[in-house]
Amino acid sequence: MANDDRSLKIVRLTTPVAPQDLAALAIGTIVYLDGVIYTGREGVYQRIIANGVAPPTDLAALSNVNFHCSPAVSVNADGGYNIGGVTATASFRFAKWLPEWFARFGCKAIIGKGGMSETHYRDIFVPAGAVYFTTVGYGTGALLGRGIQAVEDVYWLNELGIAQAMWVLRVADFGPLLVESDINGNSLFETNNRLINANIERLYDGLKPPALSRFGETNHKTDELI
Repeated sequence: MANDDRSLKIVRLTTPVAPQDLAALAIGTIVYLDGVIYTGREGVYQRIIANGVAPPTDLAALSNVNFHCSPAVSVNADGGYNIGGVTATASFRFAKWLPEWFARFGCKAIIGKGGMSETHYRDIFVPAGAVYFTTVGYGTGALLGRGIQAVEDVYWLNELGIAQAMWVLRVADFGPLLVESDINGNSLFETNNRLINANIERLYDGLKPPALSRFGETNHKTDELI
């Protein structure tokens, strides 16, 4: 672990990520991953959990990190695949499948975009000993692509298409990822939202009401809109 000049914690982890490594992560920590991760989103969840199709491989033995994403894939001359960039997708849409996913396949970390609710963290992630890593903006797709060393396998490509298929990726220095939720269910986004909201009213202290307004317009969040 190393700190930069702004005291940002930077951690490099190897998959499968060990429970003690997850327990040591604090929200706001920057994480880079080495090892194997797999992608999986609604197409995979629907197929395995809702439709009862057997997983295409032993997921628990493969990795404990599941990436919610859509890769940009090209086919090499030898028939293999190259992923030049990869963009995370919003994970909250998949919350209903995660309790069973965690229980059946030993998943301990989700990579995605935007985080999930504190209720999801408390009720789903904490009992499973799992954490959430969020990507940092759309511009990091190319950076994440540089961290993909190889496509080790792909499942259900013909059935589900590029975005929804399960890609097994060998990664090195894969990041930056941001710890959005820790092992105790603390959320970086919600923690900072509360700090911001607690002080935002002070920004308007001493300001006069606007001279002109549209019918029904209000400048206070508690007023009822017409």
